[in-house]
Amino acid sequence: MAEAEASEPNDPNAMALATAGADGLPDVRVVLLKGVDARGFVFYTNVDSAKGDELRENPQAALVLHWKSLGRQVRARGPVTRVTAEEADAYFASRARNSRLGAHASRQSRPLADRATLERAVEALAERYGEGPVPRPENWTGFRIAPVSIEFWQNGPFRLHDRVRFTRDGEASDGGAWRGARLYP
Repeated sequence: MAEAEASEPNDPNAMALATAGADGLPDVRVVLLKGVDARGFVFYTNVDSAKGDELRENPQAALVLHWKSLGRQVRARGPVTRVTAEEADAYFASRARNSRLGAHASRQSRPLADRATLERAVEALAERYGEGPVPRPENWTGFRIAPVSIEFWQNGPFRLHDRVRFTRDGEASDGGAWRGARLYP
């Protein structure tokens, strides 16, 4: 990740997030990776959004981080759980004030008559909260993908790419061991 942050010109933490609802139809969009550790990959969103609905119906997801400048990508997939309220509160408080106001104003994925309607809602919230704290909305939180598999891909000459996949034996919460295997490109 540090190499991507040093070489990728825009949003090195941008990842494609794939989900599917109860109907099984896949959906994908780009979101920002906001945390990664031994427990998994974390992103934040409005739970009333399409992705929130899909994660409620089918709490599994896949992600791809692609860094063109490095010729690398990382893929992962696994079950998804919500982060703790404390984690969500801490991240929300770290966001720019206008981003916090926008999280309150947005009815994400719902029809919007025009941009002016959204801007008026943000202005009204700015007046309401003044210079005081902007609390995290109840419908805004983070999700953690606990990977059961992670694949690393490195571009190679003549399409002789390097691919390595790691799969977890057991559950992440049980400290399941990882097994690695090299894959044909």
